[in-house]
Amino acid sequence: MLLRRSPLKNHKALLLIGAMLMLLGWALIALRAGAVDMSWSDFFALLLGRENVDPLLQTVLFELRLPRVLFAIIVGGALALSGTVMQALFRNPLAEPTLIGISAGASLGAVTALMLGFGSVLATGFAGFAGAIIATFSAYLIGRRDPGVAGLLLAGIAINAFALSLVSVLITFASDTQFRSFSFWSLGSLTRASWPGLVWLLPWSVLISLWLISRWRVLNALLLGEREALHLGFALNRVRRELIIAICLLVGPLVAVTGGIAFIGLVMPHILRRWLGADHRLLLPMSWLGGAMALLLADGLARLVVMPAELPVGVITSLVGGPFFLWLLLRGTPRKL
Repeated sequence: MLLRRSPLKNHKALLLIGAMLMLLGWALIALRAGAVDMSWSDFFALLLGRENVDPLLQTVLFELRLPRVLFAIIVGGALALSGTVMQALFRNPLAEPTLIGISAGASLGAVTALMLGFGSVLATGFAGFAGAIIATFSAYLIGRRDPGVAGLLLAGIAINAFALSLVSVLITFASDTQFRSFSFWSLGSLTRASWPGLVWLLPWSVLISLWLISRWRVLNALLLGEREALHLGFALNRVRRELIIAICLLVGPLVAVTGGIAFIGLVMPHILRRWLGADHRLLLPMSWLGGAMALLLADGLARLVVMPAELPVGVITSLVGGPFFLWLLLRGTPRKL
């Protein structure tokens, strides 16, 4: 007897393929758009490796735009995926990496590196990674005294506030140049994208993202409740520890390089959950693809709105994400008489 693929599985496969094609289309548009005008014929000639194209266009495409587009994809995908995992893990629709101090710890590490004169992508990335690890590990040690996730959430909020206060103290003693660098960094930007940074950030981010996507079964089990997940054979303490460490390893270095990019990890899971449902087998990869497309679009707007200058991409995500999230909340709240 032949086994046929169910219509539901075919539907999921088509959604994923369609999302990947959309991401590819967004990436091609983002590669061509910018302050330096590039015709479609020159653009495809460069992609095909033809030699009779302006060297300036070749430099702009391959040395400036391509690393930035790839960086936007991995950062947007990582933020949305992390938000989806944390919302399921904590069973809290407002959960995202900032909730347990990951982003604040990464910010403190990056600012410390900038204050000490280490402004390279590698240095700030490593410092942000170290800061995120320390902040998350501290929250975990303090919060594990209480059962469940309530203790971790409270400890994360306290450590988040403490780390941001230390950042404010460091800024007080910063020079004008350091203050301007931090101010632009704190608003969120992809201008520091480069091939040397991508060499280690791209494989790292992709591998951890794939591992998080593979954990869809335990996240589906948590939808039933912690007790039911335990009855299904999942060791929740170990699962929480593994997922939180993985999110920290994923988000920490990226936030240290890009600065604060808000609402991607908070809004995208809500949008896709309303559309696709709560099955994390589909929701996790679609969140990664949706976050990548959202940040590509935001970065494109940041580069084009005030061309030839550009806005920080974090400003664009906040301007769009804030009102959109409020609209989601108002739409989801039943009207009371």
